[in-house]
Amino acid sequence: MKAVVQRVLEAQLRVKGELISQIGPGLLVFLGLEKEDATKDLEYLTRKVLNLRIFSDAAGKMNLSVQDTGGDVLLVSQFTLLGDVRRGNRPGFDRAMPPEEARGLYQRALEGFRSLWPRVFPGVFGGDMKIHALNDGPVTLLIDSRSKESV
Repeated sequence: MKAVVQRVLEAQLRVKGELISQIGPGLLVFLGLEKEDATKDLEYLTRKVLNLRIFSDAAGKMNLSVQDTGGDVLLVSQFTLLGDVRRGNRPGFDRAMPPEEARGLYQRALEGFRSLWPRVFPGVFGGDMKIHALNDGPVTLLIDSRSKESV
């Protein structure tokens, strides 16, 4: 399981012009699901994202989590995070979880995040999403549940 986590001042997600989700200050999380992902990957990634200390404290140091700040999380399924571009110029997606399995795991991810933090908002699985985000910093992190560390 891979995630790209961006600290944002705001973000909006639309499908076919319709506003689906909108957040204020918080995290925009793009989630890539791999064939071998299991519950342990989901639990690791959920806790890691919610506990990342990437928001400034009173002294201006990155020392607070999204929960500490009362921020929002926009969770977006993004299979292209698993694109392999080592050979040629067209990405291969052999490592991506098949859509029917990924849909269920994405729903479990939403539930897992919401069980720990209520201010989590969804994307539209498989939807042609248009996302407008105002990055803060910018602060962007890559997390891979397989390596158990930020990349």
